[in-house]
Amino acid sequence: MKFFGSGHGACPGCGLTIAVKNTLEALNGKCFVANPTGCLEIISSQYGRNAWGVPYIHSLFENVAAVAAGIDAALKAMGRRDEGKIVVFAGDGATADIGIGTLSGAMDRNHNIIYICLDNEAYQNTGHQQSGLTPPGEATTTTPVGKIFPGKIGKKKDMVAFALAHGCPYVATSSVAFPADIRRKVKKAASIEGFAYIQIHSSCVTGWGIDGNQSIEVARLAVETGLYPIVEYENGKLVSVRKIKDRKPVIEYLKVQRRFRHLLKHPKGKEIIERLQQIADENAKKYGLDG
Repeated sequence: MKFFGSGHGACPGCGLTIAVKNTLEALNGKCFVANPTGCLEIISSQYGRNAWGVPYIHSLFENVAAVAAGIDAALKAMGRRDEGKIVVFAGDGATADIGIGTLSGAMDRNHNIIYICLDNEAYQNTGHQQSGLTPPGEATTTTPVGKIFPGKIGKKKDMVAFALAHGCPYVATSSVAFPADIRRKVKKAASIEGFAYIQIHSSCVTGWGIDGNQSIEVARLAVETGLYPIVEYENGKLVSVRKIKDRKPVIEYLKVQRRFRHLLKHPKGKEIIERLQQIADENAKKYGLDG
């Protein structure tokens, strides 16, 4: 084990471990990690087993941003901020739902933190319940498919806009399909003073209903359809966008995942698919993805 290694209990193909390994290696292990309850905590810090080779603290679901802010204040008071960057690894539920209040506070105070949202689009460690970042049409245990409802009806929260509204000096998205992009953005975030928010699309084998060897392929399809744009902001200004040469229709992404497969035959499935295609098309227009 170097920074994150043997000892974790993740599923083969789990996107979280790809995101974490690349983040820690980009920082050369020079960091302090705070991690709330969630998939990552469950797989990496089981009793008697530990996958972490860096300082690590497990917080409650709702308070990881406050814990990270406390670490920042303590290091500053002791004159030890040069010992490493504070990194939060939190799931979409802890970020967009349960912990959004303390996240807002830490952003507002502009703490020197790299906050990474590991976005697998549901509460996966408790059995695949919807979160604020679950997309429309997804089947979860709290948005089951029936005769009337074709999965989740509501939209996915725009946490990039949330971070930008707080004036965070660095805001970006990435995907486990592009490790080099993760590393570059983590290094950029580490070079900037203040709060950095990076949202990494992280495939979940069990929740998405895919095989482990499809993890990267499916994550890449999310980007290639325009459903998950890869963008980067500095001081509120859009500075980079990952272009798509031949953008694929969203149906190519949906049909390979169990969580969306019902849309192909549900009476309201066509309506949801068209809605998701519209979201992808709007992303392409907003960010100039086609290229």
